[in-house]
Amino acid sequence: MSSAPETKGDWLVAWDPEDEKVWDKKLAWSTLTVTTFTLTLCFVAWFLPSAIVPKLNALGFEFTQAQLYWMAAMPGLSGGLLRLVWMVLPPKIGTRKLVTLTTLLLILPVLGWGFEVTNPDVPYWRLMGLAFLSGIGGGAFSGFMPSTSYFFPRRMQGTVLGIQAGVGNFGVSLVQLLTPWLITFGMFGFLGSQTMAVAGKDPVIVWYQDSALVYLPFIVAGAIWAYLVLKSVPVKASVKQQFDIFKNQDTWWMTVLYVMTFGTFSGLAAQFGLLMANLYGTGNKEIVEGVGLTAQILVDGYSVPDPVKFVFLGPLVGAGARIVFAPLTDRMGGAIWTLISGIGILGSIVFTIPALVPDTSSAAALEGGFNQFLWGMLAIFLFTGIGNASTFKQMPMIFERRQAGGVIGWTSAIAAFGPFLFGVGLTLMSPTTFYWIGAAWAVGCIAITWVRYARPGAPKKS
Repeated sequence: MSSAPETKGDWLVAWDPEDEKVWDKKLAWSTLTVTTFTLTLCFVAWFLPSAIVPKLNALGFEFTQAQLYWMAAMPGLSGGLLRLVWMVLPPKIGTRKLVTLTTLLLILPVLGWGFEVTNPDVPYWRLMGLAFLSGIGGGAFSGFMPSTSYFFPRRMQGTVLGIQAGVGNFGVSLVQLLTPWLITFGMFGFLGSQTMAVAGKDPVIVWYQDSALVYLPFIVAGAIWAYLVLKSVPVKASVKQQFDIFKNQDTWWMTVLYVMTFGTFSGLAAQFGLLMANLYGTGNKEIVEGVGLTAQILVDGYSVPDPVKFVFLGPLVGAGARIVFAPLTDRMGGAIWTLISGIGILGSIVFTIPALVPDTSSAAALEGGFNQFLWGMLAIFLFTGIGNASTFKQMPMIFERRQAGGVIGWTSAIAAFGPFLFGVGLTLMSPTTFYWIGAAWAVGCIAITWVRYARPGAPKKS
């Protein structure tokens, strides 16, 4: 059993996880535990708007469909931009300061949403500001993941990063799953209650501030835990040194692949509820006539789906796949699973496309189209989760340790623009056109994976 490593402040004096004789497994696994818990809270903050934005108009706000898409997209834009900052921080300030300070910053968007959602008169720009601050939770990923990777040997990178990212991704489902239950009782009743009026249903009294404020004690506890437990690995590199990854062509190829996997996962997770509502719910004028309490269902016998009851399923499936398949990537290699992921994503998109134009000729046709849409979306989430695990196995195998951390941070930063790109794309073009673009992207990724990483004799077999 190795002795506790020597430290200087919160920095380890030396650290070599590849040497079993000196590797402190206890410190490594405790680091994974703390950073995974706090990363889950980061994803909660990042995707909190995705659970709130689809219901704003039902709570008395008056925003256009385009405004709602942009609001749901904003955390993706800020998350991607902030990941470009967070990716260079691990060698500069270390794991302890990075995780502690980032977790404390989550208080800003969470507290803000908790208060502002109770006031329908709040101006649009303030909610957009909160949506931007929610991106702090997205930015954290490109700092947390490299930090954790420093603590483990290469042979375990697929499993470890799969656990951290997968459990962290559960934060998306957590916020979307708990919100419908949390808003039903006045946990923070001192801020008042709201009347939620959904077309075709009786109005109900809710306390939507609960959906955000309930996480504040956990955020504070996570920051304290991180400060007390974490240490920092001496992987020193200047910003200039970290940017040498851009001279390596594999940085760019892996970025393209991770956009297919995590870009799609995060983009769909942010827009799933709005897309469902606009295609098969109260946002589709072909299905619903009128507004508010006067709405009438045009097709008899068709029950308009409530996105809140389904939206958590996609991220849940994707996050679960990332955890379950991570050990398989350590055993079989990442490239083969990235190839499977690409083929699966392509097939799932093609399967879903016909359901993006609802058939309003009958209740049976509408219901059949909705079921195809739902199952197709869940299949896309499944294969993106597999690809999220496999690409993170590939990167530590393709690049040396210092570069691998930078590449993980960079690819994560670019893929974090997924919610923004999906929001903009679904605003500027039809869902069908946007999905065909996604199918074409998947075809390109399948070719890259096979030629560069998966085929026998591939230049960077991984």
